[in-house]
Amino acid sequence: MRQQVTAVLWRALLAAALVCGIGLLPWLTHTDPALTVLKARSADRDPSPEVLAAIRDQLGLDGRPLHLLGQWLGGLARGDAGRSWISGSAVLPDVLNALGASLLLMAAALAVAAVTAALVCARTLRRGARRRLGGRRGGGTLSAVLAALPEFLTASVLATVVGVQLGWLPALGWYGPQYTVLPALALGLPAGAVLGRLLDDLLPGAFGEPWALAAAARGLPGRRIARQALRRCLPALLPNAALFVVGLTGGAVAVEQIFDIPGLGRTTLQAALAQDLPVLQAGTLALVLLAALATGATRLAAHLLTGPALRDGALPTLHRPAPPARRVLPLLYGAALLAVVALGLPRDPLAVDTAARLRPPSPAHPFGTDALGRDLLARVGHGALDTLLLAAAITAATLLLGVLLGLLPRLSGPLVDTVNAVPPVLAALLVTAVAGSGPATPALAVTVVGWAALAAHTSALLRQERATLHLLATRGMGASPWYLLRREILPAILPPVTRHALLRLPGVALSLASLGFLGLGAQPPSPEWGLLLAENQPYAERAPWAVLAPAAVLALLGALAVTAAGGVRRPRRDRRRPATPAAVTEPSPAHAGEPAGAR
Repeated sequence: MRQQVTAVLWRALLAAALVCGIGLLPWLTHTDPALTVLKARSADRDPSPEVLAAIRDQLGLDGRPLHLLGQWLGGLARGDAGRSWISGSAVLPDVLNALGASLLLMAAALAVAAVTAALVCARTLRRGARRRLGGRRGGGTLSAVLAALPEFLTASVLATVVGVQLGWLPALGWYGPQYTVLPALALGLPAGAVLGRLLDDLLPGAFGEPWALAAAARGLPGRRIARQALRRCLPALLPNAALFVVGLTGGAVAVEQIFDIPGLGRTTLQAALAQDLPVLQAGTLALVLLAALATGATRLAAHLLTGPALRDGALPTLHRPAPPARRVLPLLYGAALLAVVALGLPRDPLAVDTAARLRPPSPAHPFGTDALGRDLLARVGHGALDTLLLAAAITAATLLLGVLLGLLPRLSGPLVDTVNAVPPVLAALLVTAVAGSGPATPALAVTVVGWAALAAHTSALLRQERATLHLLATRGMGASPWYLLRREILPAILPPVTRHALLRLPGVALSLASLGFLGLGAQPPSPEWGLLLAENQPYAERAPWAVLAPAAVLALLGALAVTAAGGVRRPRRDRRRPATPAAVTEPSPAHAGEPAGAR
């Protein structure tokens, strides 16, 4: 009970700190909120001292920032979130309407993600049910390509092809259930690919556990064993599903902009750029509450799925030593990516030829040209250096932070929920307010929010690994906590979390590009890959090669990352050593009936 009260207080403190930080955002960034509000209301109006003074008097900006924050919190306690500084309308009804639209879109996107995840791991489930899995690990090339596809690019293609050219579904607006299909596909396909890869990574371990072998020996149907294996793996996956719930609700800014959806992500983006603090504070608070509800629901579901085995320490480990995956595919993908970079580096990425605008691929321009006649192969090749190096460094930093904080679930759990509730745009503004604008700001902003998913994954695996039989046996033989962490827990947790981090590598590259629109990331004429996508997106219908080239290299990067992650496996141990605490391992399938340490 005491731990639960402490967790609730810790969550409340973090939520209050976040809302207070947002309430002080204009003063932290040293900007005049009256000038920002004037530009949002009427960009053509002259910002004379008299006009700015009238806005300050209307909004009460002459008072101290803490006084304004106190007034807003006092009104919130009475059920009044204030009025928008831009439109003057009541904030609470607008935020609730936006939240309703985002929740509907999130539910549809989660349904698409569930179907996509099922398709990703269908082959493993089928082979496992027939006892033909062996030591196979999923390659994940197709899922890596799906996970690497930018949401705004997928949304643009769906809106243009399916909505406009074919006319099958509406491509603009928000007037009924049929309007949710295309944006749900754009959001759900990448999310489902990530979740499916994580689930496919756990399933072979579940099919190799003693209960599965005993069930097969007893003659139980393969479908029933597959259902139980799925149930066995879901508790380790649910924390990341909770993060997707909040991310799809508040982070679907690009998709909501393309399809003109009045959702919460779009509302908070507009409020952040205009520094409309009442709307921004109310929207962020709604996301924090949603994160708390989603986390509580997933924890309850994980407890119900696991049963008393988690409490009694009666679980086998899902992360057995396994041979590394074949190295042919990552070598092929790496060679293809290296070839693209090598062919593009000798070319000039900044040479403009207006007479060769939007030329299709040819021997002179193998990837075609962009709207200014610049060679796309040159821009892709030169952009690889900054994109790959910075994305790899951020991935390594988020992996380190995620593992370290994930090993402290009582500390990191509420922190993960709070960080995940912050939209990426708002996170960038807060980082800029604290650290200032500079070349390191976009990397810092992506790192600040990128570790949360890895920490949630680490905590979920830690909770399961602590309840395993072999850990209980090793502890009973006198092993110290440091020994358990170093020799048992970390070797089981690090490989799957590392594979998860590599799966997110292309997404890190895209996150860096999205900050360029705020003046925090790469700016034209930089050839950074994500910026290439953003620049050429308006020409996707007329010159599809302009977006296909950077999208293809991002998909190639995703395929390389996932297939290379197949080699990150828990090492095998030498079973010829005596059964000391240093040699106690999980029983192999051949010794499923023997207690740990008996061999």
